[in-house]
This record gives sequence, C-alpha cells and structure tokens, in this order.
Amino acid sequence: MQDLESAVAVVGMSGRFPGAPDLESYWANLRDGVCSLFTFSEKELLADGADAAELRNPAYVAAQGRLPDADRFEADLFGFSRTEAAALDPQHRVLLETAWAALEDAGHAPLNAPSRTGVYVGGSPTEHALAAGTDPALAASIGALQVRILTDREFLAPWISYRLGLDGPSMTVQTACSTSLTAVHLAVQALLLGECDTALAGGVAIGSVRKQGYVHYQGGIFSSDGRCRPFDEKAAGTVPGSGVGVLVLRRLEDSLADGDPVRAVIRGTAVTNDGSGKVGFTAPGVDQQTAAITEAWAAAGLEPSAAQYVEAHGTGTELGDRIELEAASAAFAGGDGTGTGTGAGIGIGSVKSNIGHADAAAGAASLIKTILMLENATLAPTVDVTSPVTALRESPLRLVTEAEEWPDRAGLPRLAGVTSVGIGGTNVHVVVQAAPERPTRPDTPAHPLVLPVSARTEPQLAALADRLARRLREADAPSLADVAHTLRTGRVAMPVRGYVVAAGAREAADKLTALAGGRRDSTTDPRGEAWLSGEEVTWSALDGDVRRVSLPTYPFAGESHGALTLRRPAAAEAATAAPTLAQPSPTPSPSPSPVNELDATVAELVIEALDLNGAADLEQTYFEAGGDSLTAVHLAGRLRDELGIDVPIQLFLEPITLKDMTNRIVEMKQNGDADGALDALLSEFEAES
Repeated sequence: MQDLESAVAVVGMSGRFPGAPDLESYWANLRDGVCSLFTFSEKELLADGADAAELRNPAYVAAQGRLPDADRFEADLFGFSRTEAAALDPQHRVLLETAWAALEDAGHAPLNAPSRTGVYVGGSPTEHALAAGTDPALAASIGALQVRILTDREFLAPWISYRLGLDGPSMTVQTACSTSLTAVHLAVQALLLGECDTALAGGVAIGSVRKQGYVHYQGGIFSSDGRCRPFDEKAAGTVPGSGVGVLVLRRLEDSLADGDPVRAVIRGTAVTNDGSGKVGFTAPGVDQQTAAITEAWAAAGLEPSAAQYVEAHGTGTELGDRIELEAASAAFAGGDGTGTGTGAGIGIGSVKSNIGHADAAAGAASLIKTILMLENATLAPTVDVTSPVTALRESPLRLVTEAEEWPDRAGLPRLAGVTSVGIGGTNVHVVVQAAPERPTRPDTPAHPLVLPVSARTEPQLAALADRLARRLREADAPSLADVAHTLRTGRVAMPVRGYVVAAGAREAADKLTALAGGRRDSTTDPRGEAWLSGEEVTWSALDGDVRRVSLPTYPFAGESHGALTLRRPAAAEAATAAPTLAQPSPTPSPSPSPVNELDATVAELVIEALDLNGAADLEQTYFEAGGDSLTAVHLAGRLRDELGIDVPIQLFLEPITLKDMTNRIVEMKQNGDADGALDALLSEFEAES
C-alpha cells in the first residue's frame, strides 16, 4: 500500500444508533433500507412528561431518532457510586461504555490500552445537564463543582481518559453538527504529528432520554412529517436524532506491524470554515465546503474524481442540500464512480434518512456507515426517497436509493469521501478506503486451545459465550489461534468466568453454546482451572504469529440510573396535586441526648456523601470507602453549613475508620477547636488543582 506514512488505520469501532444497539444491527438496517425513526403515541409522550397542550398543536410531530436504554449504565465497572451514576449525564455513561467496546473491538483490554492513547470526542447539549445546573437540591447534595464535572460535556474526554487510564492528549471537541468528524480529523493529525500512538475519536448526542417530538415551523429545519428525505424533491427538513460512535485509530504502518484488525484506512482529512462567505451565521456556504473536499483528497494524494461514493451531511433541508450538492458537484467534477470514464456517476447518500440528525454524533454515524459499506462491498440506500432532485442530472453524483454491490476496480481500492457540516460553518471531509486484504490463516491449531471468557454476572457470561459461538460459525470466522490470543490479552478479567478447550472453530462454537446454556466443558486444562478459580493467569505462548481480531464485545447490562428532566411525568404531577391523607401521630419516643443526636447526624452525612449502605460501612477508612478530595471539600462544607463544624483536611487523610472520624468530628463540635479549618482545606485543594 502506498503512502503508509500519511495513512491512518481504523482498527476498532463501536456505536449505538436508533434501532441499532450495536454495529451488527446498524449494518443490517442500513443494508436493508430500514428507517429507524420512532413515531410515538400520545400516551407514550404524556407518560414521559410531554406537555398536553403542546401535543394538541397541529404542527406537533411525534417523531424522533431515539436511543432506547440510554439511561442504563454499568456504574460499578467504571468506578462510579450509585449517587455519582445518577448525577452523571447519560451522554457520559453511554460514551464511556462505547469507548470500552471500541477498544475491545480493536483487540485491546480497555483497562490495559496502549500507552500514549489520546481521546478526541464531543457531545451535544442535554436536558439532563441543564436540569442539573438549575437544581439547587442536587448542588446541596453533592456539591456544585461535582454537578458540573458529572454533567458538563466539557469533561466527556477527560472522564474516558481517567476511567480507562489513557495517558495521551484528551480533548473535548465542539463544532456543532460536525463535532465527531472534526474529532476524527484532530485525532488523525495528532497521530501523524506523533502526539499520540493510538487515538479514540467520535461523539455522542443524547439530548434527552425521554420520548419526545418537536413542533414544525414553516421555513424551519425540521420535517413536517417526521421523515428525512435528503436530496429528494419532497425533502422538507430533518428529524432530531440520537447516537454515539467511537473509532480507534492508529498509524497504518504501526497497525500492520502489530497485527491489528484494520477495518478501513483514512487517507486524508481537512477542515475549513465558511467565514463570512454565506448569507447568515447558520447557513452553509459553497466555496469552503468545496475546499474541505479538495484539500482532503489532496492530503490523500488522490484526485476527488477517484471517489466511488460520498456520504453527505444531507440533512434533508432545502437550503442545506442545495448548497452541499453544489459544493460536492464542483469538487468531484469529472468523476464517474469508476475512475475509468465509463461509470454512471459517483454514488451519494445520507444516513440521516435512516436515523435522523444525530447532531454531535452525526459525523461518526456517517463514517461508521461508510466503513461498514467498504467492509461489505455494498452501497446502502438512502431511504424514503422517491424523486431525486433534478440538480443531480447535471452533477457527477447519483443518489443511491437501492442496495447495490460495490465492485472492485483495477488499479485503485474502493474509495469514499465523508462530509460533515456544522452550524457556524465548520466543514469537515474525510477520505476513507477499504482495508488491505488480511491473509487468511489455518483454522486448525497444532493442539487444542483454551478460550477464556469472563463477565460480571452469569447472564452476561452466557450472552458473551453465545455471541462468540455465533461469530465462530460465520463463514469469515477468524482463526482459532487469533481468537484465543484476543480473548487472553484483549479483554479485562472479570469475576464470573468460564472457558472451553477446542481444536477448531466449529468445536469451539459448540462448546461455547453449551457454556451459554450453563454446561461446562468436560475437557479441562490446568490454566483454565486456575482462570476459573479467579487467579491471574500467565497464558502459554501460542504457536506462530498471532494477531488481534475483531470479536463480539462486552454485553453491557447496567441498571437504569434515570435522567434529570425539566418536565415532570403526568403521573408525578397528579401525585403532587393529590390531597395527602392525615397520618396517625406516632407515639412519642424519648428524646435522644444532644451528643447521641449529633453523632447520628454526622454519621448520616458521611454515609450520604460517600454513598455507603449503612453504619456497618463506617468500619473502613475514608479512602477505602471511595473518598476523594472533591468529596472531602463537599462534606466539609456541609458539616460547616449545617452543623457549624470546621473540619481540617488532615482528618480525612488519617488511617482511621470512618466511625472514629465521626467521633472526632463530634468532639471538635464540643471542643470548638477547629475554627477556620475549611478555609485551609479549600486553599490546599486549590493548590493541588
């Protein structure tokens, strides 16, 4: 492959989009031309807090590209307490899980990722963050700074770096609708400049976890019928969507040398801005969209006319589509989709017809779609289109409205461009080509191999084993040695474990299916038994060169941690309005002594601040209980504000139990010997920061 030094490999990716909890179902929907936009009933909308008066508006459209279960999160896996998880924005939760899955797809254990791994991601504004920032009770409960850290999209990248131990650059990117493709551009540049050796890039958009529609305004950007029809004569606007996508990137030369599972190759990227060359701030511009495309192809060392397909921004708005088509037609002039002068034109399409406009995640959704098309040698259709715009007749582009084969061609690999355009004028274009062929390897190893699997619960272990079994039964299943290598080195060891011993893919699949059904493999292995008992196992070296391969990733099954909302469900409104019944007065109990009452109050504050289960948990130290400097500041503030007790920072650092600490705090109140301690604590915290 030419130009290794300037090419970047996509070695892993993960995403969730409307109608698709994983990329396997995402591709099936794209290939089959499925529109995954949801239409809601009035009952569903009211139950999720919709305004009944708004629903009666004739212009209200009950449609959305919704991401179900966006409120669910495996908090323990990422080290969050239940209190923190409930405050953590759903965008953060979903992005953390998707970053984990993307690293697994690349064959890397997420908690043991390569050194110098950078993170470049962005997100959208959310109802949860807005509600959190205007909730004085939440700030009083966990502290205003903690609220901001857990909800502001500014901290999307740092949370990934912190929880996964990634020590490369960590940047939250914001360019409106083009955010996630801009993040990819920045990650590519960082890799080529040597600022990092591996990079996670992408974005997330979960404006609300509620089922909700929107009000259509004449001349606005939203569709009047809840469907998005890019480049169609009947196009009337876009539909709000949700989604998340993360890609793992490495320099191509490094990834080939290290045996990474290359899924596609990024040949060039470019970013421009329209400046003032447009009719208004929110309007797109032609010239700089064209410039972004031509600059990206120049960076790739290729002519734009070599493209076979363009995944457009394609919002389905009259102005946006018209300007984008004009810009793309100019950039790709002379192209025919084959590079030979004999083709019918360069294909064009937009995933927004399938899932709506995923805002900050839109670029990632488009790039992932394009990579899936390259992998499957199939162009996926733009759906709900019946009358392509007449401007296409004078263009080198043709709208793809049915699934079609993406054929090989002599002398050139499959090549595509992906465009993303942001309100405010930031235009991004990425040139992507099919991955180089990976030599096939013999499936039968020299001797049977141990395949270890693990999860946090028995049902998750069963789900993982079943997914692995299905993958090994597929025609393009990877070699068993590569599967064993990836499972041994590319997964985090978890408490619920199993293993099978097999000499071939079919045998492994059958035994994994049995394991999923609760039946252990009758063939045992000493290292497998050590693995099963919870030991840290040093696996024996596998014969020959082994490679990482893309395998089914961890089956997250977290509980719902809810989401903050600016509206209240109708049931809650009714409950608030309902009269309360008088309750019988309890029999008076003896009044506790002031000392005992203070001791109980202090203990209650400590238990609440550290999210403990009860008084029994007070037998551990502050740090054993998960305390940190932010919690210390918050707890000290509540002790001062609510009980008039100033606590010195040294008390939290001492190796004493929380029970002893509460006793010391009570003594401070009685003795009054800690005046001004909180000021010292805050000064010390600011110095550490």
